[in-house]
Amino acid sequence: MKKFIYLFILFFSLLNTHSIAKENIMILKLKYGEVQIELYPEKAPNHVKRFKELANQGKYDNVVFHRVIDGFMAQTGDVKFGNASSPDFNLALAGTGGSNLPDLKAEFSDVAHTRGTLSAARSTDPNSANSQFFICFDSVSHLDRQYSAFGKVIKGMEFIDMIKKGDPNSGSVPDPDKIINLRSK
Repeated sequence: MKKFIYLFILFFSLLNTHSIAKENIMILKLKYGEVQIELYPEKAPNHVKRFKELANQGKYDNVVFHRVIDGFMAQTGDVKFGNASSPDFNLALAGTGGSNLPDLKAEFSDVAHTRGTLSAARSTDPNSANSQFFICFDSVSHLDRQYSAFGKVIKGMEFIDMIKKGDPNSGSVPDPDKIINLRSK
């Protein structure tokens, strides 16, 4: 009987671990293909919570990648001015807006900004992140512990690499790619 109880507990804990892991996987759909992103709630709980909330409400759907610098990163997430299907869409202002929710306090951690890292975009104020985020094309160690990294691409990075690049200096993209949709797995 003890063996049965032990096996039951082991099975339940494995099932529960799988459920927790699955709820921290996001699917980002681009015209090029699907990208899987693993979130790190233990490293940046408030950023993960905000990201999942906005994504699951459909706020990131049709939002453009307004700033894309080859060899550096692709930035998106301006749900106010960057949503191509919204009456507020304004490519000239994309990158200056956010959600109606309050800004987030920085959650710096030991997560390195390597290829595929998902991190919160912000102004010069470390506590100004809101809805915008970027995905690193390559390692950018000068951002480590300066920006709140909260996830990483675990599948489909080749589709991130295909996102239209912008001006090499400013990163502005005249006819940008957009997120088709972004949801929890």
